Amino acid sequence: MTQAAPQVRTTLLADVGGTNARFALLSDGMLGAITHMAVSDHATFQDALAAYLGASAKAGGPARAILAASGLVQGGRCALTNNSWVIDADELRRTYGFSTVRLINDFEAVAWALPRLGASSLLHLGGRQRIAGAPLAAIGPGTGLGMAISIPHPGGQIVLSSEGGHSTMAGGSLREDAVIAHLRQRFGHVSAERVLSGAGLENLHDALAEIGGANLPKRRAADITRAAIEGTCMVSRGSVDMFCAMLGSVAGNLALALNARGGIFIAGGILRQMPDYLAASQFRRRFEEKGRLQHLLESIPAYLILDDDVAFVGLRNLTEAEGLG
Repeated sequence: MTQAAPQVRTTLLADVGGTNARFALLSDGMLGAITHMAVSDHATFQDALAAYLGASAKAGGPARAILAASGLVQGGRCALTNNSWVIDADELRRTYGFSTVRLINDFEAVAWALPRLGASSLLHLGGRQRIAGAPLAAIGPGTGLGMAISIPHPGGQIVLSSEGGHSTMAGGSLREDAVIAHLRQRFGHVSAERVLSGAGLENLHDALAEIGGANLPKRRAADITRAAIEGTCMVSRGSVDMFCAMLGSVAGNLALALNARGGIFIAGGILRQMPDYLAASQFRRRFEEKGRLQHLLESIPAYLILDDDVAFVGLRNLTEAEGLG
């Protein structure tokens, strides 16, 4: 009698952001190729998923799904913060016959990756050695500003999502106070995300140009960073300098709030494109500039995550932790 081939366990993994969606299949612990899609090319998440599953069709398809999405997840549903997509776990189970659908915040996936990131995936941005067993935190300016926490424990790790990117932004200088006051006229509440994201960098540029009386065209975030690095526009350079300094303040606040002596890890595509600029900026000084507790911040290491697909490191770790890989 011919022995039946062992059943291959396949899990759909996805990292869904405000600008890009990434999909991959995890089969018996092996991660397949990661497919990148532009959110703007698909009206809904279901359209993008159908396109991916159609292009990567396998016998039987994936049995389960673990999805990371850039927004607040409640009751198995996420309306993404920075685009019109909605992901609903129950709907996906009915449509695709998944046995389980796990939906988490995208920065939870990053936090699940933190214990597994090696030196080659990280740029050290000051501070001393990580303290084993202490909390680790991820923060990342991209389409929005994500945050999440990883707390080690004897059984592995506890990961907590956070909407700290929407907390109120405080200025660290008179110039920053003026920019925040200017943005308050436009937005009312000025959150950290209003200045520490792609759109946030554009907000900083517009505010600095108007405050300084400079008649400049509106620029996209990529153009602002390019002009700053090349030194062709002083308003762009001032915007990126302020961005890095403000990020240092917010990251330092996060480190204090969590006593994150396991390290602060910066994710997101904006700063990964300019690591040397970030390292030479006021980021670290502002990270440590916390008055009576400066000595504590001086000891906490910070890192820039260099891996573009770090969320899949975390999603794979989560599948293994839950016995789904």
